[in-house]
Amino acid sequence: MDRRKFLNLSIVAAVALPVGLSAIDFRATKPDTWTAHTVADSIKALYGDIKPAEGGVTVKAPKVASNGGAIPVTVKSDIAAKSVALFQDANPESAVAVFTVGEGGIVDYMLKIKMKKSGKITAILEGIDGKFYIGSQSLEVALGGCEG
Repeated sequence: MDRRKFLNLSIVAAVALPVGLSAIDFRATKPDTWTAHTVADSIKALYGDIKPAEGGVTVKAPKVASNGGAIPVTVKSDIAAKSVALFQDANPESAVAVFTVGEGGIVDYMLKIKMKKSGKITAILEGIDGKFYIGSQSLEVALGGCEG
């Protein structure tokens, strides 16, 4: 392939890429989610009055976190999803993150969160079937950096 043809194809690909990507800015569209002080209020601000089914979403984090400033959390599910939201009940504002899942996307996220004290991490998955699913895990944040 000659250089000119390669550059033309690169420009076309660069222009087409942003068109294929779309995400909802939940901070702009659902601002009350980010200022709610309880998990229930935050979920209600984001999704309305829902009754999520137990299971279908796995939340994994260490049982004891020696560093509350960087707790690794994994959220996984085999359910086809529109969105996944993560909450915690240890900090003043409970919403942590909301992910828009693209068509055919895989729900297997890993991120690090901050928790000032021991509490519970909750994930809500909005399925493409319109149903909601919940998973959670409690963890203890060790004071003073010691795990025992």
